[in-house]
Amino acid sequence: MTTVNKAAEQKAKLVWRCRRGMLELDLILTRFLETHWDALSTEEQAIFERMLHSPDPDLYAWFMGYETVEDNDFKHMVTLIQRYGTP
Repeated sequence: MTTVNKAAEQKAKLVWRCRRGMLELDLILTRFLETHWDALSTEEQAIFERMLHSPDPDLYAWFMGYETVEDNDFKHMVTLIQRYGTP
């Protein structure tokens, strides 16, 4: 399997992981993944993947600005998603 195929497979798996229990999160995460994933550094991609393990209510509160993100890595990613992943 080539590097390009591995990257495409990884991204396809992430599309499924971006499908959440809340439509709003589906839209925010999927839009960000589709439009900015390839521009992220390897470290940022790892942070994004790790952040997907967070509970939906936390993700929603962070993206909407209702709660402050304590994890500095997540804080950076939330800022990127707020800037580029929301309509």
